[in-house]
Amino acid sequence: MLQLSGLTLRIAGRTLIDKASLSLPTGSKVGLVGRNGTGKTTLFRAIAGDIAPDEGEIILPKRARIGRVLQEAPGGPETLLQTVLAADEERTRLLAETKTAKEGGRIGEIHTRLAEIGAHEAEARAARILKGLGFDDEAQNRPCAEFSGGWRMRVALAAVLFSEPDLLLLDEPTNYLDLEGALWLERYIARYRHSAILISHDRDLLNNAVRSIVHLSEAKLTLYAGGYDSFERQRAERQALQAKLKDKQEAQRKHMQAFVDRFRAKASKARQAQSRLKALARLQPVATIADETVLPFRFPEPEKRAAPPIMQLEGVSVGYAPGAPVLKGLDLRIDDDDRIALLGANGNGKSTFAKLISGQLEPETGTLKRSNKLKIGYFAQHQLDELIPGQSAVDHVRARLDGLTEAQLRSRVAQMGLATQKMDTKAKDLSGGEKARLLMGLAALSRPHLLILDEPTNHLDVDSREALIHALNDYSGAVILISHDRHLIEASVDRLWLTANGTVRPYEGDIEEYRREVLEGPARKSGENRAAPAPARRSQADRRKQAAPIRQKMKECERLVEVFSKEIEELDDRLADAALHRGDPERAARYARKRAEKAAMLERLEERWIELGAMLEEIDVEENAV
Repeated sequence: MLQLSGLTLRIAGRTLIDKASLSLPTGSKVGLVGRNGTGKTTLFRAIAGDIAPDEGEIILPKRARIGRVLQEAPGGPETLLQTVLAADEERTRLLAETKTAKEGGRIGEIHTRLAEIGAHEAEARAARILKGLGFDDEAQNRPCAEFSGGWRMRVALAAVLFSEPDLLLLDEPTNYLDLEGALWLERYIARYRHSAILISHDRDLLNNAVRSIVHLSEAKLTLYAGGYDSFERQRAERQALQAKLKDKQEAQRKHMQAFVDRFRAKASKARQAQSRLKALARLQPVATIADETVLPFRFPEPEKRAAPPIMQLEGVSVGYAPGAPVLKGLDLRIDDDDRIALLGANGNGKSTFAKLISGQLEPETGTLKRSNKLKIGYFAQHQLDELIPGQSAVDHVRARLDGLTEAQLRSRVAQMGLATQKMDTKAKDLSGGEKARLLMGLAALSRPHLLILDEPTNHLDVDSREALIHALNDYSGAVILISHDRHLIEASVDRLWLTANGTVRPYEGDIEEYRREVLEGPARKSGENRAAPAPARRSQADRRKQAAPIRQKMKECERLVEVFSKEIEELDDRLADAALHRGDPERAARYARKRAEKAAMLERLEERWIELGAMLEEIDVEENAV
C-alpha cells in the first residue's frame, strides 16, 4: 500500500527524516509515534503530496485516495449531515449527473455505480458516524456555522471517515473528542477496512486500534509489531541488548589496546601489534538507542491540610442564566484526598461543574460549603490563549509570586518540567506541550488543596502523560479530572462521577464497564451489570452510607500512621548520633522514651486500621451478595 524508499525530509535546513525506508501492506493499521517536533506531521504532509521529499521516494498505488482532516474546519450554512455527505465526491457527482443525463445507457451506468458504492445507504452511514462523534439527530440537521471550532473539527473528522479513503491519515484525532467519542473512534479504526496511519499520544487508542507502531527517532523510522505497550517492551529489550553489545565491544577494545600498548615496542610482537591497531580502527562503535528522558512534573504539596470534607454540595443547581440551570440536584461531597474523574459526553455540563467547584460560577439554588481557607487550582485548555506571548515562564511565575529570589523562581519553573534552556523562552515560542506544563504549574503555584484539570493531555506526548500520572499520584491534595485519556483516568483516579441528564452522580462501575455501556448501550450489558431492582439499590446505598465513615476513619488512621512513622524516623536519626549519648545522656533518654511512646501509639493505630478494614470488608461482602 505505502512504500518509503531512502526518504529524506528537511525543514529550514534541519534534517527530520534521513534515508528512511518503510513498507506497509494494504489494510495496515499503524501508529506513528515519536517526541513532539521530530517530524511526524511533516511526514504526513509528504505522504499526502503537500511537500516533495529532499531525497528518496514515496510510492503509492495509482489512484489511491488519501484522506486527512484539514486544519480549516467547515463552517458554512450547510447542515452537518449535508457537509459529511458532500465528502463522498463520486456520489455527489453522480447524483448531480442523474438530473442532467438523458441517454439511457449512461443513466443505467450511473445507477449501477451508485448501487455499487452504497449511495442509497450513505445518509444512514453518515448519521451513524456523526452520532458516534457526539452529534444527536437534532444537531445533525443544524448548520455548521452554529457550532464552535472544536465541534466543527469533529464534523471534519466525520467527513473524512465517511469518505472511506484507501489511506487514512489522522493527526491527533482524539484532541477534539470527549472520552465517549474517543471510545467510538477507537473501535471504528480497529474495524476500518482500508489502511490507516495515526499520529497519537493516546496509549489506549494505540493499543486497541492499530496492529503495529512506527517509531520516529533520531531521523529514523523503526517498525514494531503490536500496539504501544508491545512497542515499549520491544524497545526496552532492544536497548538492553545494544547496551550489552556496547559493553562487550568496549571490553574487546580495551583488551586489544592493552596488547598493543604492551607489545608495540617488541620486535617479535610488532607485526601482531600493528595488526591489532588496524583491527581497532575497523571496530565500529555500537550505536545505542537514545534514552529520550522526559522531565517530570511536580505539584507542590498543600501548605496546610484542609479539614474534610473540603466541599459539600446539597441541592445545588447552577447555570449561566437565571431559571435555566445546566446542572441541578447536586448532592455531593469532596474529601481532601479524593481522586475523581468526570465522565459524560461533551455538552452535558462537565466544564460547568468544574467552574462551579472552582468558584467561577455561583450556585443558583442549594448550598455549597467550602472548607475554611480552601485553595483551588484550575487548568483548562482554553487558558493556553491567556499566556502573555512576550513573557517567559520565569516572567509568568514572577508576576504571581512576590519576594522570591531568581534561583527560587527558576526552581519553581523546574518543578513544572520545563528544561533550563526553555525557562527564558517567550511563551509564543513554546510548544503546545510546554505551554500546557507552564499553565498546570501556574495553576498549582498557590499550593492548592484541590486541583481541577480539564483535558490536560491534549498537547502532551505519551511520556509526558506518564509523567503527569506520576505527579498526580504523588500529589497529596484532591483532584478532579476531565479527560478523554482512558489510561490517565485508570492510572490516577479512584472515583468516577457521571455527568448526564442535567446532574452529576457517582458512577458505581469501572471505566471498562463504562466503555461497554457507551459502545453497546445499557440494554446490551451482561446480566450482572444490569440495573439492580429498586430495593437492592436502596440496600446497596445503605451499605455505602455505612461504609463512608469507616473509610474516613481509615484515612485518618493512615494519615496518623504517616505522621508517627516520620516522627519515629526523626527520633531514630537523633538517637543514632553517638555524640548525643556522650554529651547529653538525659536528652538521649528523653528521646528514647518518646520513641517508645510513639512506637506504641503507632502499633495501636495499625491494629485499629486492621479492625476497620475487616469491618469494611464485611460490608463489601454483604453488598456483593445482594
